[in-house]
Amino acid sequence: MSHNESASPTEGYTTSGDYTNGSTLPAIPNGSMRDVASSINGSANRAASLVSQQTYPTSNIAPPQVSRKQLMGYVGFANLPNQVHRRSVRKGFQFTVMVVGESGLGKSTLVNTLFATPLYPSKELPPPSAEPAKTVSIESISADIEESDVRLRLTVVDTPGFGDYVNNDSSWKPILDNIEARFDAYLDQENRVNRSKMVDNRVHACLYFIQPTGHALKPIDIEFMRRLHTRVNLIPIIAKADTMTDEEVTQFKARVLADIRYHNIQIFQAPTYEKEDEETLAENEEIASRIPFAVVGSTTIIKTPDGRTVRGRAYPWGVIEVDNEEHCDFVKLRQMLIRTNMEELREHTNLFLYENWRTEKLIAMGVEQDQSVFKEVNPAAKQAEERAMHEAKLSKMEAEMKMVFAQKVMEKEAKLKQSEEELYARHREMKDALDKQRMELEDKKRRLESGRPLTPEKSNTRKKGFLRT
Repeated sequence: MSHNESASPTEGYTTSGDYTNGSTLPAIPNGSMRDVASSINGSANRAASLVSQQTYPTSNIAPPQVSRKQLMGYVGFANLPNQVHRRSVRKGFQFTVMVVGESGLGKSTLVNTLFATPLYPSKELPPPSAEPAKTVSIESISADIEESDVRLRLTVVDTPGFGDYVNNDSSWKPILDNIEARFDAYLDQENRVNRSKMVDNRVHACLYFIQPTGHALKPIDIEFMRRLHTRVNLIPIIAKADTMTDEEVTQFKARVLADIRYHNIQIFQAPTYEKEDEETLAENEEIASRIPFAVVGSTTIIKTPDGRTVRGRAYPWGVIEVDNEEHCDFVKLRQMLIRTNMEELREHTNLFLYENWRTEKLIAMGVEQDQSVFKEVNPAAKQAEERAMHEAKLSKMEAEMKMVFAQKVMEKEAKLKQSEEELYARHREMKDALDKQRMELEDKKRRLESGRPLTPEKSNTRKKGFLRT
């Protein structure tokens, strides 16, 4: 089937796997996931390119000289991409996408439109008397879908309640906790003895729906993206773009990008690699120029005035075609998310976002990397290093001993000074007591020598009164 976007969406459908509740999935088009399978041919080289960008501890030994050799005949390692392709197709793929945004922005409709299948069942509106939820909840829907013998386990994580309350200060926290809990679960799987059956439930992409106000990002938009941009691949989306004119969409995109740059928010950009063909480079530039994607979602099949059958929305003034690039950016969003960069989203999550989180967590737990593991041991250098360490240790011990000795001397001097002060105080008290006793004895001596009694005599004078004895 041709990948022409103007082709009828009802052509080339194939039936596929089962929905989580046991119902059969409807037909899906043969255009989106076939490109995923074909992109696996270069996934090994791209993974190696991403890994080569990371920095590792280096030794003192110079890297070996690499020379180019001409093969004399066919060897066979050129078949490695085909081997990776066969293994990947046999194993299948896992992809988790999260949708975040206020209620009524068409999140469920856009997901159903992206994967051409009703992943979200129709929801019944709650009765007016029902009490609304007070916190953001996390809901997951998983489905196995298949296209051209390529199996995909798709998980969609929804966040109902986000931004729907009067106080939305911490509405981002349950979402961040859920993303990090998925990282935790994957880390636990890595630490198991048997790691043959690892399930990747990490969030590989987050579609953040921006309300089409036409002005700029709201504080809740900025805070959410600022909090989560280091944990997930952010893809900003302007929802319900059919409510604005083309000029308003262009101006709104410029304001959104200005806010993102001002707050240093990292959004996912399609990576470029060496020896990339010009067509792919031009395609990536075109996709990057459409960010944030102004999209319209619809699973309704309608007929245009010229007789074509398309997915879109019919209005009294005309028809909005979902798959028409002149009407919205849905095609570019699908191209980046599914047809071109799905594997890059998975690799970036695994090699950068998850690794950065894992490093932060292990450091917080007190786990440190032994850098000597990555070094070649030179006996002479090792001996010199040990001697230097021993001398440094001796110097440290000597300094500590001097410090302890000085402290002991100070404590002894303070104790002696205190004892001296106490003895001086006792001496002064005893001297004062002796002086007092001496003065009393001298006074008694003078009295004895003068013939005066030591104690005063009682007076015999009789008081006058009426009664006499």
